[in-house]
Amino acid sequence: MPFEGAPAAGGDDGCLRRVMAVPLTLLYAAAALCCHAALITRPSGSWDTDAYGAIALMCFLALAACALGLLLTLAPPTVRRAMGRWWLAPPLVLGAIAAARWILGG
Repeated sequence: MPFEGAPAAGGDDGCLRRVMAVPLTLLYAAAALCCHAALITRPSGSWDTDAYGAIALMCFLALAACALGLLLTLAPPTVRRAMGRWWLAPPLVLGAIAAARWILGG
């Protein structure tokens, strides 16, 4: 006889969802911070290689954090089933912003 309040035989993905939400949120926050830094950095002129280097570095770090977040979300099948599809939106949007900034303005 199962204990009252025990998870069903199918498993409880709510706990896994909460556990995986913490590192994913931290990764996406770091990616958003890097995107923000890349977007607000303005070179003083064409000679300002330090600013261009900082933009490229921030875009690369944002893309790396997004790729790691996507890997954590998609690679393990249990995580892929537990997490909703909306967890794929932040890294895709932030990655697109970082790539566009790197290509167009970096």
